Amino acid sequence: MPTSIFIAKLLGPIYLIVGIALLLRAPMFRTILQGFIRSPVLLYLAGFLGLLAGLALVLTHNVWAPDWRIIVTLIGWLTIVRAVVTIFQPEWIVALGSKILERQGIFFGAAVMNLVIGLVLSYFGYAR
Repeated sequence: MPTSIFIAKLLGPIYLIVGIALLLRAPMFRTILQGFIRSPVLLYLAGFLGLLAGLALVLTHNVWAPDWRIIVTLIGWLTIVRAVVTIFQPEWIVALGSKILERQGIFFGAAVMNLVIGLVLSYFGYAR
């Protein structure tokens, strides 16, 4: 459990900050996404770093308990899957990024999702 709490304390504020930034600075994130999907170097780097982070998370926290800790495990596994797709099929990421740019409300939805995950992890990391 100490590892779960440490990771919740680490990831909770990150998700909260990203969620708030997405709400307040959506146009900036649209610009960042436009540049990101145009850069093969950034795509590969994101895949590599995502794979590194996802593996580190899963290797330290592969807990499939029916409680809040499964959120951390799912984040790790989803990060690995996304990273592998980014490395092997970057054109899928480019297509997805292009579709995201076409939809105005997607950044609001992503912001809400980040805020919820951040609040849950922060609660279990700091308040309990």
